[in-house]
Amino acid sequence: MQELKKVAILGRPNVGKSSLFNRLARQRDAITADISGTTRDIKKRIVTISENRDFEVIDTGGIDYSTELFSKVADFSLKAAEMADIIIYMVDGKTLPSEEDRELFYKLQAMGKPLALVVNKIDNDKEEERYWEFLEFGAEATFPMSVSHNRYFNDFYAWLEALIPPREEEPEGLELTEDAEVDPFDEIIRDINSVKEETIDNEIKVAIIGRVNTGKSSLLNALLGEERSVVSDVAGTTIDPIDEMIEYNDYKITFVDTAGIRRRSKIVGIEKYALTRTTEMLEKANLVLLMIDATAGVTELDERVAGLIEKYKLACLIVVNKWDIHGDKTYEEVVEEIRDEMKFLHYAPLITISAKTGLRVNKILDQVTEIYKRYTQRIPTSELNDTIREAIRRHHVPTHNGAVVNIKYATQYETKPPKIALISNRPEFIHFSYKRYLSNFLRSKFDFEGVPLDIVARKRGERFDDDE
Repeated sequence: MQELKKVAILGRPNVGKSSLFNRLARQRDAITADISGTTRDIKKRIVTISENRDFEVIDTGGIDYSTELFSKVADFSLKAAEMADIIIYMVDGKTLPSEEDRELFYKLQAMGKPLALVVNKIDNDKEEERYWEFLEFGAEATFPMSVSHNRYFNDFYAWLEALIPPREEEPEGLELTEDAEVDPFDEIIRDINSVKEETIDNEIKVAIIGRVNTGKSSLLNALLGEERSVVSDVAGTTIDPIDEMIEYNDYKITFVDTAGIRRRSKIVGIEKYALTRTTEMLEKANLVLLMIDATAGVTELDERVAGLIEKYKLACLIVVNKWDIHGDKTYEEVVEEIRDEMKFLHYAPLITISAKTGLRVNKILDQVTEIYKRYTQRIPTSELNDTIREAIRRHHVPTHNGAVVNIKYATQYETKPPKIALISNRPEFIHFSYKRYLSNFLRSKFDFEGVPLDIVARKRGERFDDDE
């Protein structure tokens, strides 16, 4: 006889696994077989879709990462998944993606079996925006669904149909027999609802970058409150990479790779080396202190470094050092020059200091922590969409060759930096200038000072991709 595919439904408590199980079981008038599990926590049915595709669906008990039973429950869940041919992992679309869901999903993904992420409880069109936030899991197949309202099932069934072969014609008299197997589940699996404490993101990695002899080491020493780097008037005297960590206002601030951006006596190929070194530092950091020498102004190398900060989408504070000897230019003139030369970093606030005398250095750590809060913030979806709708009312999305381009809704799907997806019927025709308009409008409504915004346009159901 034809061996049936086994489809296991896994997920945490109260995400709708049993409801999906029952919905699948009702897809035909008569159930071919009724195989009871050995405990109350598991059910099996042999069901049919598309009239001639039979498979065995397995409903497992809820799994909760926050209990002390985690290790045993996880083992049982993985065993059930290992026995299955196809895995469905369900999440609650009315909540934000959780670390528990991510960890279990990635373990299942590593098995290399067909795996779908089903985002349940998307009960109407307005709630579809929440589905987008789960695309960050990187599943090959992700489906919005409302099991209770019987919505959005077509794509899900099409995915199953592609994996389950049609029924083979069998001679009369043959009966289905179940495989002899030991059910991996025990009464230890139970539906326990508990709330995981939200993880506090309080570790900031800061890179102090800039041209040689702009005062990076002096600033680091002033921030740390002691002499930890060699400071002299000779350009490039800091040689070895250094990581230093301090605690400030409940934050752990690590200054990454605080060596100068060129080695002592390294003259040949200075710009190439400087940019390579800076790039390595930026890959480690999430916030940058960009040092500008007030006595020298902005150079071409400074502009190129600013472009790298924008490329890596990092939070930034522009630090203008040596303000005690900056010369005759007014503050307004210096700011205008920097803004004009560093258009990439239009979002970065600017502070003038003297690392040597300590002028305003004490304000930098407060700036760092405030910028990082904004870098990690998540705008509630309802507030985000209210703001986008207001922006669209003021300035409609331009048409493309007469074709109407609509933005259906927006959602923030990531932080560090804040990343916002515009769900549109024609995302490819939303011009970068309109995204810039929306970005500026969002900045006028929410505090994103020091933080880049990453706005992408996608069709509904399309996975996001940073390469836009």
